[in-house]
Amino acid sequence: MSYNPNPVYAAPEDWRAYSGVLSRRVFAFILDYVIVALLCIPAAIVVFFLGIVTLGLGFILYPALFVIVAGLYFGMTVGGPAQASLGMRAMGIAIVRVDGRPMDFILAIAHLALFWILNSVLTPLILLVGLFTERSRLLHDFLVGTATVRTN
Repeated sequence: MSYNPNPVYAAPEDWRAYSGVLSRRVFAFILDYVIVALLCIPAAIVVFFLGIVTLGLGFILYPALFVIVAGLYFGMTVGGPAQASLGMRAMGIAIVRVDGRPMDFILAIAHLALFWILNSVLTPLILLVGLFTERSRLLHDFLVGTATVRTN
């Protein structure tokens, strides 16, 4: 398959679009969370100055800083035109909706939230689901109505 900067829904019969997706998702996950951790550094500095300006009220954001940064990162990248985060782009995959419509910010956040919730309850079983389902879809993909496809 050739590179497609704007991925669209691939038919379930096209096995090439889903070949090797599960392992690529694992490596994309690692890359994305390194990026989120690095983005937390400037965000922590912003929250520090916000805390000073608001006379300490802004410091309340520190416990939720990682969640906020990750939510904005995934919402803007997965919910954007490429339908993939930077780690996903590096691994040559994208998330698409099974109904063919483009991902939006809210659906990307819901996908991320369900991933975190199910991963905290079902670890490592969350990846085992992808070994036995068509198109290597994970449980949160079924719940949100998405699939992960190759873009190259």
